[in-house]
Amino acid sequence: MPGYGQLVSTVERWRRFPGRERVEDGAALTFDDGPDPDATPAVLDALERAGLRATFFMVGEQLLVHHELGRAVADAGHGVALHGFRHVEPDELENPRDDLLRGLDAIESATGARPGLCRPPYGRFSEASFAACRELGLEPVYWSAWGMDWEPLPADRIAELVARDLAPGAIVLLHDSSRYAPRPTAGPTAEALPGIAEAMRERRLEAAAL
Repeated sequence: MPGYGQLVSTVERWRRFPGRERVEDGAALTFDDGPDPDATPAVLDALERAGLRATFFMVGEQLLVHHELGRAVADAGHGVALHGFRHVEPDELENPRDDLLRGLDAIESATGARPGLCRPPYGRFSEASFAACRELGLEPVYWSAWGMDWEPLPADRIAELVARDLAPGAIVLLHDSSRYAPRPTAGPTAEALPGIAEAMRERRLEAAAL
C-alpha cells in the first residue's frame, strides 16, 4: 500500500494537473499495467462471463512483448487507453513526450486504435508529462475507487474494497498485471470480478465507457 506521503503527493498532483475522476452514469471499470499473460486472459474471460466492458490502460513496453494480447483486448470490445511506454515515476522520464508517443505507437500497432485517454503510471504527472499529454490531445484520467490490488490481497478483499467506494459515477482502478507491483500474480483481480459484478448489480450500476 502506498505510504501516507505518497498518497498526499498524488492528491496534490491531481489538483495541479486535473483529469477525469468520475463518469456521468454507471461505473467504469479500468485496468492498468497490461497486457500480460499472467492475468489479462483471465480478466477478459471474467468480464465476458459477467457481461461487462472495461477500459485497459496499456503499457507500451508490455505490448512489445504481448502484442497479441493487446489485440485480444480490443477485439473483445473493450476500450484501449495509454499508461505510458515505460512504467516509471514521471520525474524519472527524460523526455515525457517521446515516452507518450512511443506508447501511442505501440498501442496503435497492436490494436489498430490510437487512444485519446491517458493515465500516468502511479497516477502522477510531472509538469512536463502533463504538458506533453495535453499537447498530444490526450485526456488525463484518474479514479475514484480501487481494489488496492497492487498488494498481495485475496480476491474477496479486492472485491470488498471496490464495493466500499462503488457509487454512481465511479471510475474503478484495477490491474491485469503484477509486473510493477509487489504481488506475485494478478490472478486474484480476475477472481474478484464476479464479486465486483454482483456489487454493481446490487447498486444497479451499468458498466460505463470512458
